Amino acid sequence: MTRRVAIVGGGSSGLTCIKCCLDEGLEPVCFESSDDIGGLWRFKENPEPDRASIYHSVIINSSKEMMCFSDFPIPAHFPNYMHNSLIMDYFRMYADNFQLIKYIQFNTKVLQLKQRSDFSHSGQWDVETENKDGKKEKHIFDAVMICIGHHCHPNMPLRDFPGIDTFTGKYFHSRDYKSPEEWRNKKAIVVGIGNSGADIAVELSRVTKQLYLSTRRGSWILDRLGYSGFPLDLFFNRVLTFLQSVLPFGVVCGLAERKLNQRFDHALYNLKPKHRLFNQHPTLNDELPNRILSGTVQVKPNIRSFQGSSVEFDDGSVVEDVDLVVFATGYRFSFPFLASQVVSVSENKASLYKYVFPPELDRPTLAIIGLVQPLGSIMPVSELQARWATRVFKGCIKLPSMAAMQKDVQFKQKEMAKRYVTSPRHTIQIDFVSYMDEIAKLVGVRPNILWLLLTDPKLGLNVMLGPCTPCQFRLGGPGKWAGARQAILTQWERVARPMQTRPCDEPKCKRSLMWPLILSTAAVGLIFIFAHIFCYFLFWWGIFRLCCCCLFSAIVSVWA
Repeated sequence: MTRRVAIVGGGSSGLTCIKCCLDEGLEPVCFESSDDIGGLWRFKENPEPDRASIYHSVIINSSKEMMCFSDFPIPAHFPNYMHNSLIMDYFRMYADNFQLIKYIQFNTKVLQLKQRSDFSHSGQWDVETENKDGKKEKHIFDAVMICIGHHCHPNMPLRDFPGIDTFTGKYFHSRDYKSPEEWRNKKAIVVGIGNSGADIAVELSRVTKQLYLSTRRGSWILDRLGYSGFPLDLFFNRVLTFLQSVLPFGVVCGLAERKLNQRFDHALYNLKPKHRLFNQHPTLNDELPNRILSGTVQVKPNIRSFQGSSVEFDDGSVVEDVDLVVFATGYRFSFPFLASQVVSVSENKASLYKYVFPPELDRPTLAIIGLVQPLGSIMPVSELQARWATRVFKGCIKLPSMAAMQKDVQFKQKEMAKRYVTSPRHTIQIDFVSYMDEIAKLVGVRPNILWLLLTDPKLGLNVMLGPCTPCQFRLGGPGKWAGARQAILTQWERVARPMQTRPCDEPKCKRSLMWPLILSTAAVGLIFIFAHIFCYFLFWWGIFRLCCCCLFSAIVSVWA
């Protein structure tokens, strides 16, 4: 019988889980609590409880070639960094192309996931759901994939801000921020310098009387633009990953930090943190230095206390008449519909093998998809996790023993604690390329670069030296896609396409005899020099041979 798989959530991870189930001959049923797909990327004016929410102007931090699903490249005319509305358009194209919508039950909330009484034998789950009319149903599934992400429950550490209850202005979490217009000519403070905090600070600073950006540690600020104006993440490749693994950590950080400080001096802008670049998830923002330079954003330390409309900072400075405080203080994740003994979450930490499978289960029929924080896009990571999980459900791949999985979990937790500053956002941090290769190897789809260089040098060089785009994991093995090679070889064309929006006739160089004359003169000169050296060599070679003959004759004469 076909194994039935329950998928919780119809966002980007849920969509790719549906497709991966279909690819492996499994029967997916996706439960989505809202009335549409998209999850985090679907903008709604009014945030819904226990759901991710974004503001109107959000543009993704990953370029289209790095964020697409591996067998469905984003159309060439789409911009490299897409607005959230275009991301939704892409998801709809993906869902329509693979006919995924019919497997989704909208307006259906999962109330409880529970192991069946014979779980150790069957691996099955009881799933209780509730639709928008309040009707509850119970289902039996052979496996479950949880795809709710980690941006649902805002973290509001108000106890760390004495006097917040006396604050006469308005405060809320960044999740509830939508647009800046309400705060025109007001004073506002943004707490936190992650990606959301920096984005909101920049946007508010265009309309507010003054914007203050409060940060405890500071941060290294990356730009979306890389070399020659290409998207920065296109330079995240296997060569760079290899160098990071063999060079001393301090050397790698030093080189990258020097490059960042060439754009702007982080110490001069009061942003330089005490930690090194790769000790923290860096912030990606194109405009923050410009807003600081223009004075519309002032960087401040942590808030010490509130008193009415006044805010005091740790350096003793006080700002009066503050109208708004936005807490961009991250999120906490949990699985309220799942028993704590199945997946325990403590301080944003969950013990999962390769961040996917709970190691203590008797049967590997539960997978958490997309619960990672990569320096890169989440979409291709979730897709690879789903490809791995569905093959495990199908029985094509076996997981190691419980002890081996727990050992791997502990090792990753220790490595993370050793490298990153202590923070809730660093409990699920991964390195994009190395993690993708790690999971791809388990699935059997990691590209063999040496073999590609021998059999298809052009493709091999693109895989080795080019960006680690998701299509690389469709070149062979389970789920091989015939269009993967062409997609890789044409990826730079798709990058350039949306920027070619007008004819740009470069001035044609006038023909001149100067360079041919210079090159001809240089060639004649080189010929003359080499001829001179050759004659010089022949002359001394002749002298050497004459001396040898004379010496040989003298020796023979003496001997005779």
